Amino acid sequence: MNSTDWEILTNLFKFKNITKTSKFLRISQPAVTYRLNKLEEEFGTKIIHRNKKGVIFTAEGEMLVNYSQDMMKQEQKIKGDILNQSEEVQGVLRLSSSVIFTRYKLPSILSEFSKKYPLVKFDVNTGWSEEVFHSVHNDSSQVGILRGDYNFSSIELPLMHEKLYVVSSEKIELEDLPDLPRIYYNTDSLLKKLIDEWWIANYIEPPKIPIKVDNMETCKEFVSKGLGFAILPNILLEGDQELYKTPCINSEGDLLTRKTSLILKKEQLNNKVVKAFYEFISNWEF
Repeated sequence: MNSTDWEILTNLFKFKNITKTSKFLRISQPAVTYRLNKLEEEFGTKIIHRNKKGVIFTAEGEMLVNYSQDMMKQEQKIKGDILNQSEEVQGVLRLSSSVIFTRYKLPSILSEFSKKYPLVKFDVNTGWSEEVFHSVHNDSSQVGILRGDYNFSSIELPLMHEKLYVVSSEKIELEDLPDLPRIYYNTDSLLKKLIDEWWIANYIEPPKIPIKVDNMETCKEFVSKGLGFAILPNILLEGDQELYKTPCINSEGDLLTRKTSLILKKEQLNNKVVKAFYEFISNWEF
């Protein structure tokens, strides 16, 4: 096995599809299939079974995936340790971030960071906040940026608190919400829980949801076309003058907010790149 095999197995286990894996790694499908066949010959066992939806890993295949993941982590660590011996800040920052933060905030941050530390490269992965949490916990990422309240056992740096708004294309009254169509969107479990608890605390009737969409941005577009109202975080609404925004107020009369934090394990600060990024973002004005 070599590093290419590690990447093939790790990503094939993630995507469960040879076509998606080959596109992600920019390797031809025949090359991926060839390496899988050679690995099965080398270890004398079946690694995957193919079906109409993709692939299923055998128990032996999953063992090789676990080995590949461990080897990739070790390789990343040794490369980082070697670069860390240099007086200059250089190396790769492995960062995992929530999708929305990555789109609306992270590009500006990394652009300015790159100007200060031009020798640093970035390996950025996006996902739900739960995925970001687990990525840092299992050392797939050095640093994570997630949204919501998570009990992380090491370092957690609050970055910002954003307000939640009832958003509509025309002015509406909060007491009328149960009678109006609400557009629902898929999101992480903590935001869903926060919104659900706010609704239950304020209304007896369940919301009327004639439309469900797969993400916040699509939801916002539907709202702008007058298809209903939505409850959205301010990160999507900054600078938008066309939509009506009514703050969500909790039972204590306080604004309903959601926290965004940076998390990392304390030992990661021994890495010069991670330490530089941590200090840089600590002084960023959100």
